[in-house]
Amino acid sequence: MPVELVVPSVGESITEVEIGDWLKQPGDAVHQDDPVVVIETEKVTVELPAPASGTITTMLKRKGDKAVVGDVIGYMEANGAGAAAMVAKARTVPKAATASAPDTTPEPTPQPAPVSSPREEQVVPMTPIRRRIAERLVEAHKSAALLTTFNEIDMSAVTVLRKQYHDAFLARYQVKMGLMSFFVKAAIEALKAIPQLNAEVRGNDIVYRNYYDIGIAVGGGKGLVVPVLRSAERMSFAEIETAIGDFARRAQSNQLKVDELQGGTFTISNGGIYGSMLSTPIVNPPQSGVLGLHAIQDRPVARNGEVVIRPMMYVALTYDHRIVDGREAVTFLRRIREVIEDPSRILLEI
Repeated sequence: MPVELVVPSVGESITEVEIGDWLKQPGDAVHQDDPVVVIETEKVTVELPAPASGTITTMLKRKGDKAVVGDVIGYMEANGAGAAAMVAKARTVPKAATASAPDTTPEPTPQPAPVSSPREEQVVPMTPIRRRIAERLVEAHKSAALLTTFNEIDMSAVTVLRKQYHDAFLARYQVKMGLMSFFVKAAIEALKAIPQLNAEVRGNDIVYRNYYDIGIAVGGGKGLVVPVLRSAERMSFAEIETAIGDFARRAQSNQLKVDELQGGTFTISNGGIYGSMLSTPIVNPPQSGVLGLHAIQDRPVARNGEVVIRPMMYVALTYDHRIVDGREAVTFLRRIREVIEDPSRILLEI
């Protein structure tokens, strides 16, 4: 009997979706829970699973079509006689088609070789996620007074710690000790000192928070996404590294959940993994600040009257000048630098 393929609920605030690639075609046999079609939204991309085992029969919506939650976008035939007949019909060529009159199709005209134009254009519609990213970036510039300040950090202490405890950390927690956990911890210490950067403008009010939900920007299969570490102040180094690794893996396969991308009180973006030396990150509204990390590079620096080579990183803070003054922004980055250059401050909370 026919089984409906229905657009599922993909988030509390999402009603419209866009049909992505159909992973199965009419006549294809599927098992229950096999992915059938990709459903794209402005926040996440999900796969619609087959509600039963059987055969795909009809596609009512094509790639790029719009639909709303609850729409029927196709049909399948559940296992049984009907399904078997559909498979046979889809995969068998009628004999009548092979017994025919003499072929009167004219011989093709010989062709110099095909000529292709060296100048071509390809028009590809934006995905819902990419459109949403574009909208939020424009919104950030329209709704906030954004400024960026910079500093540089000597990464020697963190580099030594990671080398010294790499094996023991990996053996105990089954995850590598990365850089992001240090910066999440440092950011929380700096946010405690400068609470305006953990706040937001709401109408004529400023909303301060005593919790720290840190968004971590990661590259996904459909674009940049920012999953959130909830109550990051309660998380250990290992818990932070494990969560970020999980976010990154699931972002590549578009498996992040909508609620994991919502909220956030402050964001960290690491362009250094792509080789960026310096950039101005954009605030994720309604947040008031974003910390940008960059590539670590050995550079000559002056220490105690001598020139030495140290692993250095530029960091950038973009902030909403409506509630954060330049003094606070500079103090925030200085606090980040102090904690990273002397990580024992994290434990001592000084």
